[in-house]
Amino acid sequence: MAEQGARRKQGWLAVVAMAGGLLLAFIGARYLLVPEQAAVTFGLPKRPSGHELYYIVGTRNLWLGLLAVALATLRQWRALALWFAMATIVCFADAAIAANSTGKLPQIVFHVSCGVASAVLAMMLWRLAARET
Repeated sequence: MAEQGARRKQGWLAVVAMAGGLLLAFIGARYLLVPEQAAVTFGLPKRPSGHELYYIVGTRNLWLGLLAVALATLRQWRALALWFAMATIVCFADAAIAANSTGKLPQIVFHVSCGVASAVLAMMLWRLAARET
């Protein structure tokens, strides 16, 4: 009976966590598709004149970086592999954004290099997770 209750609780936690993740993904997609409306919904002016967007990006990068550290500390290899697989996409997208924005080669190379490193780490971590199961 207790085992069934624990499974039910895990199920609810998984659903809530997925809902939070989907909400965050929706917010991110909205910033890409309708940035001015997303900014207003967030509580910013349509075209911020200050550093608000830098703070938003900084906060997101900070928690995502700390999440990777936590997953590594807890030895959650499969979750960390997925984190790096998603990071690969983000790094290549950042490279494309930099190329279309300033076009400066050092920044483009940095983002592409991070994308390649993330892909390699994702594969290595996935293999490690598979060996441990």
